[in-house]
Amino acid sequence: MGIMIVTGVETYLVDPGSGKNWLFVKVETDAGIHGWGEAYTQSDRDRNIETTIHQMGRYLVGRSPFNVKHFTSVMYHDFAGKRGSMEYYCALSGIEQAMWDIVGKALNTPVYNLLGGACRDRIRVYANGWSGGAATPEALARQAVATVALGFDALKWDPFPNPWRPYIGKDEEDAAVESVRAVREAVGPGIDLLVEVHRRLAPMHAVRVARRLEGFNPFWYEEPVCADNVDALAEARREIRIPVVTGEALYGKLEFRPVFERRAADILNPDICNCGGILELKEIAAMAEPYYVVMAPHCYNSPTVGLAATVHLTAAIPNFLITEYFVNWEEVAAEVAVTPLKREGGYLRLPTGPGLGMELDEEALRRRPYREFPKRNIRQYQDEGP
Repeated sequence: MGIMIVTGVETYLVDPGSGKNWLFVKVETDAGIHGWGEAYTQSDRDRNIETTIHQMGRYLVGRSPFNVKHFTSVMYHDFAGKRGSMEYYCALSGIEQAMWDIVGKALNTPVYNLLGGACRDRIRVYANGWSGGAATPEALARQAVATVALGFDALKWDPFPNPWRPYIGKDEEDAAVESVRAVREAVGPGIDLLVEVHRRLAPMHAVRVARRLEGFNPFWYEEPVCADNVDALAEARREIRIPVVTGEALYGKLEFRPVFERRAADILNPDICNCGGILELKEIAAMAEPYYVVMAPHCYNSPTVGLAATVHLTAAIPNFLITEYFVNWEEVAAEVAVTPLKREGGYLRLPTGPGLGMELDEEALRRRPYREFPKRNIRQYQDEGP
């Protein structure tokens, strides 16, 4: 067989019915082999990311899909001019995954075999997306119990009320504490509780809330402080006695380096759909090993391609802890995936098919076209009420 060449790049923006649109990338080759990837999205920025994929895809056409590292390097140095952005890294991640999918299919082996082989035969996941609509601690507790009944032994949610501000008052702090208390009392001590903070707090507030949460034995405290200010995050981590997580808003190896140097986190959660792709995340994980930092990849993506890419990557790294699974999108994922991932309680089995082992039904994707979600509740003034 001659050198395989990429002939085209397609995208599908898909409405799953809630949360945000999903963005899939399909890369075609002259050998009749195609690959799937997924780009991270954010409402109001998803069209920009899709446009970046098509602009970047012009430079992939005519190249070999096997040259993954060369392509990503050229994109950073020449396409982006060493100027990263969320849109750039999301687009690159989706294309990069599709290239790996093609390579695995061409060689008739799962992608994890191309990354050094599997370190485990199943992947532990935590449930997210289960807490939506719970307006009271009692309602949240009921939904937590229902999610545990599905087989999950780890739950993540954000217990803080809106708006997202670095300085919070006593009412907001008390609400967060009561949320965690209600869930812990409902599910008991054997379920891991993962507290999400979404980068919102100043170090002083992050530390004070963490001290109040310690009695509920949280599994972790995710992004208590904005990841862009690594010194502030490190300051908070020195005073917090719960494992501190950061990484979902950091892109590429360069942005993770100061996290290691300042010992700012115990756990990293980069997202395979926005950090630069499979190989970039593997290299970040390798950087983390000598610092005794473990990996818990973020996956606010569909439970199809993005999650499959995450599963292959997490199978191949020794310092893996747990990854993310959105239960509220499980039904739609089964609708659009030809070869859905197999969840057994709180674990996913490794795919055994070639490439990522994930095929999508393009007609099903077309039946869920892009829609613009309602404007988010962005406040004009600092003192506006909730």
